[in-house]
Amino acid sequence: MKTIKLTLLALAVSSASGYALANGLAINEQSVSGMGTSFAGRSSSAQDASTIYGNPAGMSRLGREVSLGGAYIHAKIDIKDASGRYANGQAVQGSNDGDMVPNSVVPFGYFVTPVDDRLHFGLGVYVPYALISNYEHAFQGRYQGQASKVEVITIQPTVSYKITDKVSVGFGPTINRIEGKLNSNVNFGSTQDGQVKIDGDDTAYGFNVGLLADLTDDLTFGLTYHSKVTYKLKGNTEVTGANSQASPITNALVSRLNGKYDASLNITLPESSDASFTYRLNNDWTMYAGATWTRWSRLKSIDVENEGTPTLPVLGSPLATVTEELNWKDTWSYAIGAAYQLNPQWVLRAGMAIDPSPADNGNRNVRIPVGDRKTFSVGAGWSPTKDMTIDVAYAYLWEDDVSINRPATSTKAGYSAKYDNSAHGLGAQLTYRF
Repeated sequence: MKTIKLTLLALAVSSASGYALANGLAINEQSVSGMGTSFAGRSSSAQDASTIYGNPAGMSRLGREVSLGGAYIHAKIDIKDASGRYANGQAVQGSNDGDMVPNSVVPFGYFVTPVDDRLHFGLGVYVPYALISNYEHAFQGRYQGQASKVEVITIQPTVSYKITDKVSVGFGPTINRIEGKLNSNVNFGSTQDGQVKIDGDDTAYGFNVGLLADLTDDLTFGLTYHSKVTYKLKGNTEVTGANSQASPITNALVSRLNGKYDASLNITLPESSDASFTYRLNNDWTMYAGATWTRWSRLKSIDVENEGTPTLPVLGSPLATVTEELNWKDTWSYAIGAAYQLNPQWVLRAGMAIDPSPADNGNRNVRIPVGDRKTFSVGAGWSPTKDMTIDVAYAYLWEDDVSINRPATSTKAGYSAKYDNSAHGLGAQLTYRF
């Protein structure tokens, strides 16, 4: 049924509900030194080993070092003007607390070492996508989505090569592991909701490549390309509590949907390109500016295949192949930032970013309620010795209000509401050189 279709879809795309410092499905919490300037200059500033993600060519500017850290995210979601109705027009009873994103921590770790004067090797472990969302049990929009958990962990071995003293390149294959669990409610005309539970996982591969060039003694340009990654998730779809009060015959047919099915879902997470400039005004001030293009238009639709689904009279086998239209659009995000070297031990940072949503109001649902967002951040780096730096950063993001208007189907109540979203991020990072 369509509820199962949307549940399978959410396994791949519901990470948009997890609030982070990037829009769509992506998150930005792979560096705290970059977080302080809203990630402006991420591909043109090799500040520490986190450049493995930001621009692998930047390793050529480093010695042997390790960077470890993480970001703490606290999201606030307000739901207004909510209403829900079954297909027969009856109102859905329920609450709209909006407190569905728990506080979370996004960790990362990187290691860089020189091999010789021109060649560097590095290894990074980070989380490019993550979600834990859980609406209250009586959520009025529970038929559109109840609980979600998705996590992608990436391992990236990386090499960089210094072509000249001014130009370097870098490359790193990525090993990406995705796991997800989703719960949804379903209704077939009964006073008791049924439940749909799904879990699935896959390992897929991609790569990151970067170029870093000093255009002048004071101006550096960086370009990074993150490849697309195609996942082929395998898992199980389990339906429980499916029943109907329409008639004994209808109930017998609907009850046949209860059970566990093998499910597969192919999805390609898009490629992105990040370009930025770092300009050193003088010994104290450094300016950053950058832009990121993401090919979200790859997510036109999601096709789901289920095996062993029942064949029902008239309806046939409605779960065999299902399609969900997304119609997402490509986006450009922009960031500017500055750093001030207060003294040899302290550097202060600030930045702003504009990050549009790939989805418009017609394509949003309760699992993907994000809108166009703006972010302001501040940060600082403290180097008590030449071998150690501690970076901290704070970011505040706020979004344009967005609307959700999902129609009712035979198994799901419709839901409409306005979402007002914001979030606070706090990060800390330790870099040690040896």
